[in-house]
Amino acid sequence: MTLAMSLGMTIGLRKTLWMMLGELVGVGLVAFAGVIGVAAVMLTYPSAFLAFKIAGGCYLAYLGIQLWMSKGKMAVSEHPVDGALIKPTELITQGFVTAVANPKGWAFFIALFPPFIDPDLPLSGQLIVLISIILLLEFICLLLYTSGGKWLGQLLKNNQNVKTLNRVAGTLMFGVALWLVLG
Repeated sequence: MTLAMSLGMTIGLRKTLWMMLGELVGVGLVAFAGVIGVAAVMLTYPSAFLAFKIAGGCYLAYLGIQLWMSKGKMAVSEHPVDGALIKPTELITQGFVTAVANPKGWAFFIALFPPFIDPDLPLSGQLIVLISIILLLEFICLLLYTSGGKWLGQLLKNNQNVKTLNRVAGTLMFGVALWLVLG
């Protein structure tokens, strides 16, 4: 989402759609692997699944603390980027790599999928429905973040606003971490 927002600030919605394509393919792959992995781990090693869930919660807590401790600086350049210089293949690759290499995505899918999987029903049908819902929601969120990027760019030029936003996000991330570990 941060990538979508920063690209919205720098190259606009139309060019960012290429990144979204790569991101959605990557998220679909991670979701698929998460469902298959969750099903296998849940059935074979329930204690390993619990340990992974706790480790994922601890990682999210760490990210929340990092957001709280940030100095409130934007990583986006104040000088606009010429979107014509960026190739669609570069944006697709950037989106795909961002989705697949994101440990938070893996942690969320592995920790949040089990309640939605019914072992008595065929896995393929459940997989299609789950991944379709996830990709639709992901696309909507990417559009919202990209569209809001321009407006947020102006707001976030003030370091104090960035610090406040990071603290709110850090608190929410820490809350999700507690929910994962204790839930």
